Amino acid sequence: MKKKILLTGGSGFIGRNILESFLIEKYDISHPSRQELNLTDYDCVKSYFKDKTFDVVLHSATKPGHRNAKDTKDLFSLNTGMFENLINHKDRYGKFINFGSGAIYDTSTNITDFKEENIFKNICQDEHGFCKYVVAKKIEQLENFIDLNIFGIFGKYEDWQIRFISNAVCKTLYDLPITLRQNRRFSYLFVDDLMPVLEFFIENDVKYKSYNIVPDEKIELLEIAELVKKISNKNIEIKVAKDGYGLDYTGNNSRLKTEFTDVNFTDVTKSISSLYEYYKNNISKIDRSLLLEDK
Repeated sequence: MKKKILLTGGSGFIGRNILESFLIEKYDISHPSRQELNLTDYDCVKSYFKDKTFDVVLHSATKPGHRNAKDTKDLFSLNTGMFENLINHKDRYGKFINFGSGAIYDTSTNITDFKEENIFKNICQDEHGFCKYVVAKKIEQLENFIDLNIFGIFGKYEDWQIRFISNAVCKTLYDLPITLRQNRRFSYLFVDDLMPVLEFFIENDVKYKSYNIVPDEKIELLEIAELVKKISNKNIEIKVAKDGYGLDYTGNNSRLKTEFTDVNFTDVTKSISSLYEYYKNNISKIDRSLLLEDK
């Protein structure tokens, strides 16, 4: 029989990609709408789990705090509250896989090839990171709970108004300059590469509570801009507002690779080329006017 999976946040960027991946065929994935399962509502969550059990919960639901979010009010209380409401029913599922963030390492500092041993050494200064910090602290005490630290992640369905790689691709399609505030180094994960990683964690018992889900390669934003320009085959201008480097945001994947020895990551040229073709085929869905102002 197929394992039963509960996916929260099925309408979000990662959730939508999961539901279009091979995982939807391999597993019986339930992805309730907010009307069916409002994770911020204690009674709604209690009612949902009353007659349901799952082998695994994939928790990707979140109240966003990025610069394009419509409302960031009560970000901390709502995100930690959703997690707590799911914990209250841990007897109704076997394993819990949380979609965490590299922000747990504190984005007010340089995060350079950080290993999981660096977690909890700094208390995060921003609300988003502090949410991830508190949840990770709780996961340390919970059996069969795993936290996946995802740094930069890109692919179709992400917010192309603010996410750098998709934004750069969309701008080239409309012959607009690629813009960046300052060059930075990132650990960018292609969303398709997340799927076999999830399969591994669903199927296997692992040694640790926390894993960095990052590729081997670190890449600069300026390198990405040049790569997008090359893929587009257009003479697009690249504008950098500030000289030098901003803070690094890169992680080390040695813990992941020690246990998941067959993990592979798509070459960045191939992954961005694939994304370029996606937007090229869906250009009618991209509002050019929303690319004229950098957020």
